[in-house]
Amino acid sequence: MDPTARVPLVEHAPIHVEGVLTEASNLTLRVQLVVDGEPSTQRAVYKPIDGERALADFPTGTLAYREVAAYHISEAGGWGLVPRTVLREGPMGLGSVQEWKQVEPDADGRPASGLMDVVRAGEVPPGWLSVLQGEDTTGAPVCVIHRDDPRLASLATLDVVLNNADRKAAHIAVDDGGALWGFDHGLIGHVHPKLRTVLWGWAGEPVPDADLGRLQRLVDFLQRSDDLEALLSAEECTALGDRVSRLLSQGRFPDVPYGRYPLPWPLW
Repeated sequence: MDPTARVPLVEHAPIHVEGVLTEASNLTLRVQLVVDGEPSTQRAVYKPIDGERALADFPTGTLAYREVAAYHISEAGGWGLVPRTVLREGPMGLGSVQEWKQVEPDADGRPASGLMDVVRAGEVPPGWLSVLQGEDTTGAPVCVIHRDDPRLASLATLDVVLNNADRKAAHIAVDDGGALWGFDHGLIGHVHPKLRTVLWGWAGEPVPDADLGRLQRLVDFLQRSDDLEALLSAEECTALGDRVSRLLSQGRFPDVPYGRYPLPWPLW
């Protein structure tokens, strides 16, 4: 029996580059996983370390490791919101390889599979939460909103844990089976507060009970495992543990910070 038969293809299958995702800020390739010598229908996203751009606030050459760390943290807590992501060799060297999730664009053109929208100020519909107010191109007041959806609340919880500095609407999607996924986690794990997200609708509100349970599972994992030390620095692992414990003890989402910019750019 082939010893790789039960191992997910993303972990071992040869990689065939299909094309470049041009909207990404770092080199991001959509690839096909090769089976029996031929490119298969199973795809992945490959981000080689050599294709990372230097950043002012994150160490160069660490983004792929952070992508993998986000997956392991999501799995350890039981969120299951990050597609399987591994660190492995590819055609352009070592990088992160993440399972491709097929998503359909919202019929009305709204971002995040229809979970976010922009409406006139004061017209937030029932079941939606306000993120921020601003002006459209004509100067009319508008409001950026997201759905009051428990799946999004779980993703918002995970982002606090990850200290995610780049939760854009484009990094949220629902697949064909209705499962919510978060993508692009290269900017996570910093030791200093960096949370920049479009999911501020629950700021100051209680964390859902289900996510409190996930936080406790993550605490237990961090106490018995050092797996993340190969992906994040010792200081970042300590900061991660502190964030989890603090969020669990407070039981509330953090308030929007006013001493720094709290949103990603662009929002979509």
